[in-house]
Amino acid sequence: MGTPESTTTGRTIRARAAGLTDQPLTLLTVGAFWTWLVVRWTNDFLLDGALIERNTSFFPTAPFESAASTLGGLAASLGPVGFPVGWVAGFFEFLAASIPYLPQLATGVWATILLTLLGIALGFVIAVPLSVARVYGGGATRSVALGYTELFRGTPLLAQLFVLYFATPLTTIIRELPTVGTGFIPAQAFWVAVIAFTLNSAAYQSEYIRSALNSVPEGQLTAARSIGLSKVDGIRHVVLPQGLRYAIPGWSNELVYLIKYSSLASFITVRELFQRTDSIASETYRYTELFVLAGLLYLALVISASLLMEYVEGRVAIPGLGTTGR
Repeated sequence: MGTPESTTTGRTIRARAAGLTDQPLTLLTVGAFWTWLVVRWTNDFLLDGALIERNTSFFPTAPFESAASTLGGLAASLGPVGFPVGWVAGFFEFLAASIPYLPQLATGVWATILLTLLGIALGFVIAVPLSVARVYGGGATRSVALGYTELFRGTPLLAQLFVLYFATPLTTIIRELPTVGTGFIPAQAFWVAVIAFTLNSAAYQSEYIRSALNSVPEGQLTAARSIGLSKVDGIRHVVLPQGLRYAIPGWSNELVYLIKYSSLASFITVRELFQRTDSIASETYRYTELFVLAGLLYLALVISASLLMEYVEGRVAIPGLGTTGR
């Protein structure tokens, strides 16, 4: 990544988000989605089911079942003409079938969000020195940074997850740590996935930042040195603040990718959104309803991430420097 194509993709995501912010219905839907999540998590994790019993939905299914039955009967009586009514009846059937599983999927969403945020945040900490080494380092540091980047960008994330989970002692070490796997703190497999996502995301983010640093005119560092700053201070205080603004489109891209790639963690038993959906579907055989519902939840997360990055870009934008928001 870190190519013009990936930057264009990031800008496309943010451009779509910019259009979404002009749609009150979209903002209302995203707001309702996060309100439901926060109330659900507060009830289940912090209040231990004080508002409503854990794994019990806030929404009753009876009204939707009744509406589906009534509309289904009406569609049958209308014959071919009742086809649109039948679609509406099917939509209410979908709601009635999906609502009971929302609490369990909300827990999966928590793991997905935590995995994504930790992966991109910790990856950023590694990515910055990697990108600086690629642009301003000596031969040895450039080679080390390049080797790291090519290793993690050139091998599948799933393979990295398997190696860390099955071929290293990480699982055993993390299992022995206090509080791991208790309350709202995920079990050891989750933290192995965080490490894998961090290492992988750092490689991609370093390419975004490297490309952004190369976009900053060389004279900026020269000017910083001319006023008495060291090379490190010049990079830190002059070049990086400009370059990181250029990297925002890439971060938008990476954040969306991480949300979707989080489903790979299910292969090492992490109970994130995809794994919980698949587990429930295997028990209930409601594959269509549950995976459509999971897809809608992923979509809500992706739209939320796009809106967030648009907001961040607008907050840090300086006319004529880096990106300038909408």
